[in-house]
Amino acid sequence: MCAKMTERQLTPAEEEGAALAARYFWRRHARPKQLPPEGNWRVWLIRTGRGWGKTRAAAEWVRAEVESGRRGRIALVGRTAADVRDVIVEGESGLLAVCPPWKRPDYEPSKRRLTWPNGAIATTYSADEPDLLRGPQHDGAWADELASWRFPEAWDMLMMGLRLGENPQVVAVTTPRPIKLIRDLMAQPTTVTVTGATFENKENLPEPFLREIIARYEGTRLGRQELMGELLDDVPGALWTRTMIEQARVEKAPDMTRVVVAIDPAVTSGEDADETGILVVGKGVDGHAYVLADLSCRLSPEGWGRRAVEAFRAWGADRIVAEVNNGGDLVERNIRAIDRGVPYKSVTASRGKRKRAEPVAALYEQNRVHHLRGLERLEDQLCAFAPDGYAGGDSPDHADALVWGVTELMLGPSTDVGGFLA
Repeated sequence: MCAKMTERQLTPAEEEGAALAARYFWRRHARPKQLPPEGNWRVWLIRTGRGWGKTRAAAEWVRAEVESGRRGRIALVGRTAADVRDVIVEGESGLLAVCPPWKRPDYEPSKRRLTWPNGAIATTYSADEPDLLRGPQHDGAWADELASWRFPEAWDMLMMGLRLGENPQVVAVTTPRPIKLIRDLMAQPTTVTVTGATFENKENLPEPFLREIIARYEGTRLGRQELMGELLDDVPGALWTRTMIEQARVEKAPDMTRVVVAIDPAVTSGEDADETGILVVGKGVDGHAYVLADLSCRLSPEGWGRRAVEAFRAWGADRIVAEVNNGGDLVERNIRAIDRGVPYKSVTASRGKRKRAEPVAALYEQNRVHHLRGLERLEDQLCAFAPDGYAGGDSPDHADALVWGVTELMLGPSTDVGGFLA
């Protein structure tokens, strides 16, 4: 008679190994929409709200493609070189984190390269340098935060080089913004678009984060875009439209006759405070205004004051212009404490935000104000100036600073625009 078979108990080492393997078994943890779509697709566009888990989904797709042997030459493209490093490679949901220790790639930052044990190679690129993508060829790619790329031609260069292997594919992740690149991509028959809201991932998000974003953004237009993942059209009757801004966009500004740093200071500081709007605006030799940089921040008064003074020096500005409604002479004292010699002008608002913004918006309609690239947050705020007021939810600090700067340069000291003048 055969001896009765008994189930062998796992050793502590085997149990630890099984637990570790289960930890890296992505399909057990993923939500269905985080898994790659079936069928023949060229682009998997993950267009979702913040915190949905799109970075993890993209990283796991790259990992699975490499481990299966389907990909051997991969492009990793982020908005900036720092974003590629901090999000795609070294982030909490990046490639080094999702790959198990026994299959983790060797990362060589100086060579912009990750090399897996099976020989697959991923190369990192910044979308700020499109020409770096002009020559290399790849059989797969991860494009991170596509809607925030300053140079859309970086996408074109990436796709032109995606020509190795039998089925080259790219996963593109982004928080939705209604720009032409995203709309064109969604219209392609070879694109599969996945949408989703922040709250779909609530089990993996800290409760304080959820409470804060609900209190700040729920029910607002910005919340619909950033949390619900909606791709919003222009607000009917808004002072600014995406088309208006895009038609006046320039790649390079001319020589400047004047440059100002405009500040819309936050009343308080801290994580829950509004941002301090800091815009660098210049008047070109052609008589048009150019928005050169958006340096808005959520810093202490000393922090944003120092940033404004540094911008004054870096851009060769001739004046700092700041709203004083909320801070009085504290704003000037803050600037003077950092550099007593900076020319400074205070401005006071006596009318509502939309009324103050209308003359500036009229200059945009006349194609007399131009944006460089990289001003996405400002542009989101401008396009939220609805007929019944600002519809963005948060304070339009970037937009307010812009209004002060353009008014100083273009509307002149002889034109009183509802209390703009000191």
